[in-house]
Amino acid sequence: MKSFSLAALALVAPVHAGLRFGCSTLTIQRLDPVVEPGTVGTAHLHHIVGGNAFNATMEGDVGERGTCTTCEMAEDFSNYWTAVMYFKHPVNGSYIRVPVVNNAALARGTTGGMTVYYTQHDFNTDDLKNQKITAFKPGFRMTVGNPTWKSGEKNIGLRYNCLTTLINRGAEMADFPTRKCAAGIFAVHHFPACWDGKNLDSPDHQSHMYNSKVREGFVNAPKCPSSHPVRMPQVTYETVWDTTKFNSMWDPAKDKQPFVWSYERPGVAGGGYGTHADYLFGWQGDSLQRAMDKSECFYDGCGSIKKQTMDVANKCTVKTLVKENIDGWVKAMPGMENMV
Repeated sequence: MKSFSLAALALVAPVHAGLRFGCSTLTIQRLDPVVEPGTVGTAHLHHIVGGNAFNATMEGDVGERGTCTTCEMAEDFSNYWTAVMYFKHPVNGSYIRVPVVNNAALARGTTGGMTVYYTQHDFNTDDLKNQKITAFKPGFRMTVGNPTWKSGEKNIGLRYNCLTTLINRGAEMADFPTRKCAAGIFAVHHFPACWDGKNLDSPDHQSHMYNSKVREGFVNAPKCPSSHPVRMPQVTYETVWDTTKFNSMWDPAKDKQPFVWSYERPGVAGGGYGTHADYLFGWQGDSLQRAMDKSECFYDGCGSIKKQTMDVANKCTVKTLVKENIDGWVKAMPGMENMV
């Protein structure tokens, strides 16, 4: 989609099919049980939401091990994470973490976190009559994007918006905005939705899935190819990064765009082309499948999923396994101290 506003969404919501809900921040740590399983102190820092089974290693049925979740949907013990955004000072080169703020129209009390979507087809078409949407299986995981990408052309569905307000997003773009954003930077990660029907993971954490879309995220997609014939829900993350507090610290007329992801290091660009995200399925029982079998439902849990208030969700925590400074100004981002 080229641009998007919640006001427009409200006008056409009755024809939408899928879930949209908020998850408060669970933890910010250098852990990644998908790409670097078993490692305490992974290559770079992640912003993580979801269930409290999150750990350095996660195998099997996560939904059965979780006892709480930071998500509004009380049966969702999945974990969702992305790299962390940093501001790089244009004069001395030091870094400071950019905080996450609430997206618009989420449940009252959501703290930072992300907005999570599970769409059955797209934003405007209920296609359940033509194709079955198959929920993910216990143990399923995937990633989207790649920290090493240099060209925005490869980043299907990975987009940015320069927010004028939390409601008005403006046009999507493939890389970080080069101007100051009045209400922050909005990052969107659309995952592929075609599965090979066999593998819960793959060596690169992507080959078992296929993205049939050409470029945009919330648009019609062609049918899944024969190599990946199973249509699954399209998972999407939206994160609002509060860059506003840094607007007085840089001048677009003379300074390089100062926002980078948490893996930026000398000699390796940390710009928006390398944005990426990880997903680890953890819904309890058949709760997600029940929702995907419904049509013309949005926001409301599709009439079958239990909800919780966000004051309950916000009590869900995990231990901090990697003890390091993630707040305040630093000369190098966590994990990047000895990188060249």
